[in-house]
Amino acid sequence: MKLRFRGTRTQMILRKNFPALSVKILSFTAVLICAVSCNPWKQFQGCPSDTRANMNVGTAHSEVNPNTRVMNSRGIWLSYVLGIGLLHVVLLSIPFFSVPVVWTLTNIIHNMSMYIFLHTVKGTPFETPDQGKARLLTHWEQMDYGVQFTASRKFLTIMPIVLYFLTSFYTKYDRIHFIINTISLMSVLIPKLPQFHGVRIFGINKY
Repeated sequence: MKLRFRGTRTQMILRKNFPALSVKILSFTAVLICAVSCNPWKQFQGCPSDTRANMNVGTAHSEVNPNTRVMNSRGIWLSYVLGIGLLHVVLLSIPFFSVPVVWTLTNIIHNMSMYIFLHTVKGTPFETPDQGKARLLTHWEQMDYGVQFTASRKFLTIMPIVLYFLTSFYTKYDRIHFIINTISLMSVLIPKLPQFHGVRIFGINKY
């Protein structure tokens, strides 16, 4: 009876403190991501020396092409992760969606959005003095002035893989879900390979 009482008391303590413990873990994770993404020295990594010296006079920014640095902005990584979490919570709130369907939809919507905004849309919404050099480049090709394997590129490559593993786990490796999620993952991983930088297969999206 004494051991059973201790076990019951321990379970009661864990149940009582579990929400606070979960909040502390999530807060620590958020602070860690923010600390990594807010590194002030990252804005100088992989940037050509002549670009740092040439200020874009007369505009609201000092970059020749702000698209190259947007993923190095303060808090952008944390906002990206929170956006995925918000999407997942919204899908979970829909009553007739099961947990495996919600995870697969989260993965598909995330990868589809990433493919459209990083690998399909070309040019820049900013006024740039680069004589239209960025007009034929996707956002991924403009990032970090085309330098490969930077921190932002690694982060955007790892996140779909992590989401794929989580989706596969919560769908219990169902065959249909697995095939759909694998195809979705490949659609955003293959365009990120350095071998496909600037490549337009069959001339698709060339102009």
